[in-house]
Amino acid sequence: MQEGRTSVSTVTAMTSPLHDRHVAAGAKFADFGGWSMPIEYTGGGVLAEHTAVREGVGLFDVSHLGTATVRGPGAAEFVNSCLTNDLARIGPGQAQYTLCCVADGPQAGGVVDDLIVYLHGPDDVLLVPNAANAADVLARLAAAAPAGITVTDRHTDVAVLALQGPRAAEVLAAVGLPGELPYMSFAGTPGSGGDEVIVCRTGYTGEHGYELLVAAERAGLLWDALLAAGAPEQIRPCGLGARDTLRTEMGYPLHGHELSLDITPNQARSGWAVGWGKDAFWGRDALVSEKAAGPARQLWGLQAPGRGIPRPGMAVLSADGQQVGEVTSGTFSPTLRTGIALALLDTAAGLSEGDEVAVDVRGRPQPVVVRRPPFVESRTKDPVPPTTR
Repeated sequence: MQEGRTSVSTVTAMTSPLHDRHVAAGAKFADFGGWSMPIEYTGGGVLAEHTAVREGVGLFDVSHLGTATVRGPGAAEFVNSCLTNDLARIGPGQAQYTLCCVADGPQAGGVVDDLIVYLHGPDDVLLVPNAANAADVLARLAAAAPAGITVTDRHTDVAVLALQGPRAAEVLAAVGLPGELPYMSFAGTPGSGGDEVIVCRTGYTGEHGYELLVAAERAGLLWDALLAAGAPEQIRPCGLGARDTLRTEMGYPLHGHELSLDITPNQARSGWAVGWGKDAFWGRDALVSEKAAGPARQLWGLQAPGRGIPRPGMAVLSADGQQVGEVTSGTFSPTLRTGIALALLDTAAGLSEGDEVAVDVRGRPQPVVVRRPPFVESRTKDPVPPTTR
């Protein structure tokens, strides 16, 4: 999900293949990376949708996410030489979270985007980048691709749905799609009419979940089928507002906030998505050097003991009033019923979990406690943080 929401009445935005369903359901819309997407729906809003995912099941339209194929002899090896994570760690039928970093120059090691790679085989790779960054990522890959490897934008051809929550597997089974998948693996299943639905065991909520890739023209049928099958589980369509509160509770970074051209994987605690043993990937030298020296700032969580809610851009202050960082994401936690935030804090400040600092709320210091995310424990058995989109 991309931030920077603006009213769609003033923005010419792309629309999802499911736009008519969202309008009929009373969705409120905003612009996300150039796409008009639902923020929340009538009949409960963000709080009810958040709770549905934590306790039951929710269905998101995330078709603003990009999709692209990289195909040709040695396509996987080529992608692996560009992106941070090590594709050699996985095999066909598995997916991997990775980062596209700036190769060189003053922003070397900065994050162009974070994305998911679906490995079909050595010559066939599917990429799912963020909406606002998809064109940049694909342009960089196309410019670097050797003869015989083709990078193809599929953004408007493929819709992406996210089925999330402890009852998600039951809903998926009810429509005849495979749910018994290891984490970060995927399966393609023929749908009615011979079309394929790719089901991947991943998500952005901290709950058991799946992302489903389907041809745009068949997205409406799949959306309707999932909602009908999930009725006994009290499924809710969920907007990107709940997706944001859910991911913040888990401490998952969001590009443009915790990851950016000016924020490296080392600073964002995303070094687990870097194949440090690889000989080459974009930004490798800069990142290796920064890791050895130690990043000048690092991502932490903040939790407000009082009523205040930290917001992005607010200064983080030490006990003596000196600025020691900045809030990157902040929201009200529906689960904890308090304000929470992610913030980049200066390493030199020597802060650690449990320390009390303050957030500057319009000139008034608001006490917060330094926390190491997640704020809410995941009930899944997923071994590493999931997709950060």
